[in-house]
Amino acid sequence: MKGLYFQQSSTDEEITFVFQERENLPVTEDNFVKLQVKACALSQINTKLLAEMKMKKDLFPVGREIAGIVLDGILPLDSEDPGLCEVVRVHEHYLVHKPEKVTWTEAAGSIRDGVRAYTALHYLSHVSPGKSVLIMDGASAFGTIAIQLAHHRGAKVISTACSLEDKQCLERFRPPIARVIDVSNGKVHVAESCLEETGGLGVDIVLDAGVRLYSKDDEPAVKLQLLPHKHDIITLLGVGGHWVTTEENLQLDPPDSHCLFLKGATLAFLNDEVWNLSNVQQGKYLCILKDVMEKLSTGVFRPQLDEPIPLYEAKVSMEAVQKHQGRKKQVVQF
Repeated sequence: MKGLYFQQSSTDEEITFVFQERENLPVTEDNFVKLQVKACALSQINTKLLAEMKMKKDLFPVGREIAGIVLDGILPLDSEDPGLCEVVRVHEHYLVHKPEKVTWTEAAGSIRDGVRAYTALHYLSHVSPGKSVLIMDGASAFGTIAIQLAHHRGAKVISTACSLEDKQCLERFRPPIARVIDVSNGKVHVAESCLEETGGLGVDIVLDAGVRLYSKDDEPAVKLQLLPHKHDIITLLGVGGHWVTTEENLQLDPPDSHCLFLKGATLAFLNDEVWNLSNVQQGKYLCILKDVMEKLSTGVFRPQLDEPIPLYEAKVSMEAVQKHQGRKKQVVQF
């Protein structure tokens, strides 16, 4: 029985994924179950986080968002089993029931982004009816679920589009997005557009997709074109607002901190792995997983999925995912 693994010894420029023959699964222990995998979604592997967590191995298992017979869930960060395999061994604390109306690919393809959206909107920014939310890169797999969840909570949503195709995708949302800001040509000022949309008050919640930290000479032109500067985010944030960032290397100068202080604003870092790093959070984590599945079943949101791919194409697809290529979620179907 083969599984897909990532060679951590490789550099970022030489990402290597390999199929490796696996030994038979050990005898199931208490609270563990064997799961026949029906679908597994592909997400980028954060090699830097693995190194900081002292989890470096020659081969690291690939595929953690899985759906299978009876149960589905996200494999823990320290799992030795790859989700891209026919059968895996999983502790029951990482599983929730899949509703009958939800397909295998929908379950696997939405569980991770659903957890990220819940973490950002509920636990880090406390979204509520009437709040204004700016979701950067709203046409991404994560952005589409975050938009739908914010709409479900009664929030007013503003989003940015990185291309004409993304802009058209966002304009088809129902209920409609309050404003779609096209940043693809680099001429539109995000802060000005948000302040105009909110009558100068600023937005209550910002979910970024990365920010520009330095001057124009220090970063690639493409990145400059699509990402707002950290000063823009601070400018468009309203009084008492929440800035949820995915920029793990964010640096704030004293004037930036002072501006956030004057606004009484908060800054939070979105790390969806945090739920698996402490058993204290297990109850909340399972509640999120269960609610994601329920909202998927009732049609509150739908994931943006690419066409399912067979297992033998997983290696090539994972290489593309690791390089941030493609917009829709890739799911391997067994």
